Amino acid sequence: MKWRWALADGWTITLRDLKHWAAQPWQIVFGLLFSVMLVLMFGYLFGGAIEVPGGGDYREFLLPGMFAMTMLFGLEATYTAVTTDADRGVTDRFRAMPMAGSAVVVGRASADMLNSVVTLAAMAVCGLAVGWRWHEGIAPAAGAFGLLLLLRFALLWMGIWLALVLRSPEALMALQILVWPLGFLSNVYVSPATMPGWLGALAEWNPLSATVSAARELFGNPSWDGGEHAVLLAVLWPLALIAVFFPLSVRAYQRLSR
Repeated sequence: MKWRWALADGWTITLRDLKHWAAQPWQIVFGLLFSVMLVLMFGYLFGGAIEVPGGGDYREFLLPGMFAMTMLFGLEATYTAVTTDADRGVTDRFRAMPMAGSAVVVGRASADMLNSVVTLAAMAVCGLAVGWRWHEGIAPAAGAFGLLLLLRFALLWMGIWLALVLRSPEALMALQILVWPLGFLSNVYVSPATMPGWLGALAEWNPLSATVSAARELFGNPSWDGGEHAVLLAVLWPLALIAVFFPLSVRAYQRLSR
């Protein structure tokens, strides 16, 4: 059956990426160190200057937001990996092989998700070490981690599509310029209510804000007001992004010139 063929081809590409990481583990290590550095920097350098709603612990407030930011920052790594393969002719060689049209992008996404799981686990361990805890039980906490990974899954399809459309390593700088405002224009660090009206509205409708609010709710951590229906929005936003960018990514790969 075609779908079994597509899954087998996708898994082959996934194993290829995993072997590359095993041969160059410093890429994973540096990514983990960057995530841990962000937690320590924001938790200890800036934590004393920010008032937490209800007087809660700032690091418990911070960690769900940092988890989501880490999922967002991985967009650049996805873009770099896809454009590097295209620039070196690897993508053209894959296209010349008798494999499913979706195999390369699905394999890239699968490998990326495995990396995201490792990164999120490392972030959670770091959070526990600095005083963060969840308070609503294992099942809600697992749900929060699941929503964070769902956001990552949606964002990586956006990264794959951008890489296949732009096909330029130099465009990474433009992507970085967009990623940082998207991350900070949210409820991760400050309440949207403290922003100018139009800016606060953008922050509230940021998919990142929905996931952060939902994660804080499920973890039982302090949160800003205005998180109504956060869990529902944290599901709907990523599903909408996947529905848009997954077919666009497959189509963009299939239309690449040989």
